[in-house]
Amino acid sequence: MTIRDTLGAGGGRGPGLAVRDADALIFTAEMYGIQLDQLAVLVGGERSARAAVARWRSLGYAETARLTVGAPWVWVTRAGLAACGLAYTGTRPGLARLAHIRAVVAARIALEATDAYRRGSGFWRCERRIRARHGAGLRQHLPDGEVHWPDEAPVAWAGECWAVEAELTAKPVDRTAEIMREILLRTGDYGCPAADAVVPGRPPRHARALYLCSPASRGTVLRARAALGPLSARIEVRDLPSGAPL
Repeated sequence: MTIRDTLGAGGGRGPGLAVRDADALIFTAEMYGIQLDQLAVLVGGERSARAAVARWRSLGYAETARLTVGAPWVWVTRAGLAACGLAYTGTRPGLARLAHIRAVVAARIALEATDAYRRGSGFWRCERRIRARHGAGLRQHLPDGEVHWPDEAPVAWAGECWAVEAELTAKPVDRTAEIMREILLRTGDYGCPAADAVVPGRPPRHARALYLCSPASRGTVLRARAALGPLSARIEVRDLPSGAPL
């Protein structure tokens, strides 16, 4: 079974998507939205980003607004999602989530820019894809993203699946440790029957969890990791990219 076989339907380019910077449009759709300065990193500069947004808007594929300080936000409309072949709800990203969305976008951009990611043919499975596949009724914690590595990749971690979490604020240590433990002990995909979620003897779904932290959250994450005992060896803690804050 290939990586994409495990990811669910609705993740490919739709037959109606004939537009430049199509990959950036799909990226924007998967991440709920993106600020213009981050889009510029994807398409080669601010001028290219503004031109891309203008084309998307003329087709009815995207909308823009200044939702926070800094650069305008861009999100994909219902028509744009349909053209991308994505079965998401075409709504403006919620104001309360914008800081976190930006941080996750920054994390994904930084990771996908690394030589190891490209050499290993990594695939980012976004939280929005997981939620759309399994329904809005999911009550379990979902990671901000998963990175899937093909079995045949020329890297030491070939075949692994990583959970990625972007942490901006400090949660209670106990709650953070609980989430870490849930991530590391899970054996089934999200949305699977409860009996398959954690099955003793089966390999864990996530070989490791990568926590990307702000200065405010780093101490809490490190204390939570220390509370896990032997499981802590599978938690990587790194700083968020410099462009992550609003």
